[in-house]
Amino acid sequence: MPLRAIVFDFDGVLADTEPLHLKAAQRVLGEVGLSLAETDYYDRFLGFDDVGLFRAVAAQGNLPLDAVAVRDLVVRKAQVLESLIDDGSVLFAGVRECVARCAARSTLAIASGALGREIDMILRRTGLREAFQVIVGAEDTPQSKPAPDPYVRAVELLRAASLAGLQPRECVAIEDSRWGLQSARAAGLRCVAVAHTYPAEALREADFVVATLADITVERLQQLCA
Repeated sequence: MPLRAIVFDFDGVLADTEPLHLKAAQRVLGEVGLSLAETDYYDRFLGFDDVGLFRAVAAQGNLPLDAVAVRDLVVRKAQVLESLIDDGSVLFAGVRECVARCAARSTLAIASGALGREIDMILRRTGLREAFQVIVGAEDTPQSKPAPDPYVRAVELLRAASLAGLQPRECVAIEDSRWGLQSARAAGLRCVAVAHTYPAEALREADFVVATLADITVERLQQLCA
């Protein structure tokens, strides 16, 4: 079975935005009297989309939030996040080189719990938008990771766009968290983990783990689909 597509997570894999997401979430939650500890964010909530995060923190703080309040927090967080993002330094080391060598040999997509407009903004600012045929953001699926929905949707869109008959087993996901790995596995993709956010021992659900994107080669990804 050939490798036909590589589907990247975004935050924590391509963009070092998790500290910025945390800071933005802490700021807007503070505005409504809620707090979010850094340890809770990384240990409990990292795989959540913004809606899931705000609902979970509100429940933890015994402060009910209706759908309108949650929506307002999501909008406000997006505004704060945009103000925190630096055009170039937000990318992890080696991202450009990894994306270039993967794009030369395969079709690329993104499946993320981040908002699509945030992903698009960063990719355009850093000159990488054209490398990705498909972007699936938090607003594009009924459920976010660890549910399989983001990766299922990415495969569907790739199949419709250019890869007729594409099967999940012909795709490799590149992730940085156990929630993302669970999502990709449930959707039928093979998985590679990058130890940007968590240590390698916490990412054992992956087919293999690398320290950085520099360690990823297309040949090695192809072997997963052979």
